Amino acid sequence: MAPRDPEPAVALPWAAPSRTAATASSYMVAAANPLAVEAGLEILRAGGSAADAAIAVQLVLNLVEPQSSGIGGGAFALHWQASTGRLKTYDGRETAPAAASPDRFIEDGQPLQLGDAIFSGLSVGVPGTPRLLEALHKGHGRLPWAQLFAPAIRLAEEGFHVSPRLNMLLRWYGAQSFSPGARAYFFDRGGSARAVGSVLRNPEFAATLHAIADKGAGAFYEGAVAKAIVEAVRHAGSRPGDLTLEDLAAYRIREREPVCVAYRSNRVCGMGPPSAGGVAVGQILKLVEGFDLGQDPADALNPRALHLIAEAQKLAFADLQQYVGDPDFVDVPGGLLDGKYIGERRGLINPLAAMPKASPGTPPQLRKMLGADETVEQGGTTHFSIVDGDGNVVSMTSTVESGFGSRLWTAGFLLNNELTDFALRPVDSAGRPLANAVAPGKRPRSSMAPTIVLDEQGRPWAALGSVGGPRIILYVVKALVALIDWKLDAQEAVSLMNFSSRAGTFEVETGHRSALWHALAMRPYGHRIGADFMESGTHAIVLRPRKRLEGGADPRREGVARGE
Repeated sequence: MAPRDPEPAVALPWAAPSRTAATASSYMVAAANPLAVEAGLEILRAGGSAADAAIAVQLVLNLVEPQSSGIGGGAFALHWQASTGRLKTYDGRETAPAAASPDRFIEDGQPLQLGDAIFSGLSVGVPGTPRLLEALHKGHGRLPWAQLFAPAIRLAEEGFHVSPRLNMLLRWYGAQSFSPGARAYFFDRGGSARAVGSVLRNPEFAATLHAIADKGAGAFYEGAVAKAIVEAVRHAGSRPGDLTLEDLAAYRIREREPVCVAYRSNRVCGMGPPSAGGVAVGQILKLVEGFDLGQDPADALNPRALHLIAEAQKLAFADLQQYVGDPDFVDVPGGLLDGKYIGERRGLINPLAAMPKASPGTPPQLRKMLGADETVEQGGTTHFSIVDGDGNVVSMTSTVESGFGSRLWTAGFLLNNELTDFALRPVDSAGRPLANAVAPGKRPRSSMAPTIVLDEQGRPWAALGSVGGPRIILYVVKALVALIDWKLDAQEAVSLMNFSSRAGTFEVETGHRSALWHALAMRPYGHRIGADFMESGTHAIVLRPRKRLEGGADPRREGVARGE
């Protein structure tokens, strides 16, 4: 069964009660599920750091939001250490097996249908999330490692109530698209999704967590859990995968340099390649910085600003699709954020008229022109932001790729389908190699964009990120402009109507009360108009003066922002 994209909306902002920003004076967690937020707060109350809380939050999300993330997937994380004033970024992206070849998704000379590729062993990359969590704890943890697993183990053993969103997504995708183990867990014997409010227990996952809590992340990458992963992948229906125990044992995270740009007296920092998030967000902000987008809440979503942001988005996406890939395999041009280059690209923006389609530029330090990419990125992802009592900050985006990943189940969790984030073809129609082609050990390109904003004094001012496949970049830009230019609070910024333009169509958020008006306002600029659910999952914390924390949770999901 082919995936349906985007995920159907469950809690839409125009249908949900209006929210006000959460406030706190010491610490705060903003995440996609209240149980995960409570787990993070439990750790912070016990004296844990932001990194400690992030581990607890992620493990609980694996249980209560399995469609989006888990230990069978990968993640990117930004960490700000208050005591040193240092920002670190961690790349826990999945990797292709050593046996992966460039024609991995080619059959009879043609690329597989995306759904066929996703629901197969071929799509599963070596998970990176457990190693990333371990690195966060080793570098920035305060409490014992095992203590951070207690909330998730407790929920796995005692059970949690199935949420409306989880139930609806299970009904949407249907039992037939899941492997037998996942089907038995998520559905009853008749194939009906577990009912809203029913208690779901996962003793198998609890056993896996106990092993990792006792022995470290190595218990995931070697031993019984690793063998179970390999078995699930190599016996995956008609298209088994080639993942090996050696692939799992060899996995390492990468610590990358942050990608930072100055924007209106702030410094906006994100994740570098293989994520395109930091580069694309930076490009868009620098492209629009030369224009007045408005300077107060009354200017939010004004037509001129939407047009300018849309044009900048087209230019940034043209570049990222052409040039960004795993930097361990691809020579990503170093000048994509060069001031002169940005100025040249900004000159392509007509303040009065939409460009039909943007082409990639020729950035400085370009050594080789690569092919035109057609990667289709799915949107099963989560984001959470955390600030602890000492001012340490985590912004982390985590994923299993499509909704419920590959639908393959092992040791109590789902495995990712991250390798379908590679281009399904190794070359373009002209025979030029692609930056995002499959290769052994390579990490697929991502749009995940965890972000930390520093103020004029170099102190953290905001932490945010979102979900939504390639639209993650657009949702993060919207929230940043809302916070910085339009001076909205954290909740107003994430609740604001979503909009985007990646390849020529200006999209507005289906059903939003102001969508029609904004669509009509774009017509004089010559935009082709489209509509989609555009279901983001942006979770933000803003650090205001006098130690006041302000949180916003995307009303399109089930999340909350809470603190003390």
